[in-house]
Amino acid sequence: MLPGRRMRLFACEVCGEFGIFRKYISCLLCLLCLQGCYKVGPTRLDRDQSDYSRAFTSSGKQQTLLNVIRLRYADTPGFLDTMQVISGYQLQRSVSFGVGSSDVTRPYGGVGAQMQESPTFTFQPVTGDAYAQSILRPLPPENLLPLAMGGLPIDVLFRLAVQSVNLINNTTAMGREVGHGSPEFFDLIYDLRILQLSGLLGIQLERSLAKDVPQDRVFLSVAASDDPALERVAREARHFLGMTDDEERIEVVYGGGRPKKGQIRLLTRTILGVLGQIAYQIDVPAVDVTSGRTRPTISPIGRETKPIVTVHVGRKRPEDVFVWTTYNRKFYWVADDDFDSKLAFTMLQILLELSKTSKGTSAVLTIPVNG
Repeated sequence: MLPGRRMRLFACEVCGEFGIFRKYISCLLCLLCLQGCYKVGPTRLDRDQSDYSRAFTSSGKQQTLLNVIRLRYADTPGFLDTMQVISGYQLQRSVSFGVGSSDVTRPYGGVGAQMQESPTFTFQPVTGDAYAQSILRPLPPENLLPLAMGGLPIDVLFRLAVQSVNLINNTTAMGREVGHGSPEFFDLIYDLRILQLSGLLGIQLERSLAKDVPQDRVFLSVAASDDPALERVAREARHFLGMTDDEERIEVVYGGGRPKKGQIRLLTRTILGVLGQIAYQIDVPAVDVTSGRTRPTISPIGRETKPIVTVHVGRKRPEDVFVWTTYNRKFYWVADDDFDSKLAFTMLQILLELSKTSKGTSAVLTIPVNG
């Protein structure tokens, strides 16, 4: 039997420790409730959407630049489409508590949480019929010219994707006439850009039935102007296009050579031709040319002397770049402060997307969350 005073002191100690223990348990239960209310999915939606959007765009630009460099050195270009992205999250939570005693009774416990991420990517190489249709098929004029209606500079568009207008040839990077072209081509696209900026250049799409099959027809119009300077530009553009001075509208058809009356023949390039045109304008180290690893750089002719896209090369990783890649232990990049090159490269990306003819589903992003 404990004396009465000692019994009262022991009871007070037990009651005091039990009060602390009860408060501790209450805190743990509150934390457990908060953990149960926390949802991973809604908090990750906007962040994952923007993050993966940036990642898709960045990887696409790098793949395009790498293929341009590959063509510069007669290497095989390769295209890999992202078909599916599964980014899974798992939230694990644990709560523990108990009571330990030696001389003094004390509660103990803890709360833990762990987040796990397991992304899975599915890629598909572009081969066979998809490769032929997307990379080796010339861009139809009815798909190409409407891009100018959306505000894209028509001079850059023609430099990238048009090989000839009637008998006026753009610079070529392939075949027997490498580097050859007509200075008048750059005069024409310069005039077309002025007319586009002044609102005098128009492009119309019409759908007609030929043998009960719907066909798109595209027309180009050059409006008259009361401004003498703009009217001179309009007359010069009509002359290059084979239009009469009083003719304001003419049909654009695919093909090369001399056109029929009332038509403009537009010989468009394939995506492979567009990439090759950019590739052979890259100023590579002289030793790569003298050693036979690649051909000399093709310089633009006529009014325009700058490359469509200026690609730099060096041994050190660049800073402040729009896009960069590596090839054969060298760095290649487009500078972030070169707006003209960035605009042309962005238009190249648009043409790549436009050339895709596969009817399969595009990239699917799936984010399962276990919490």
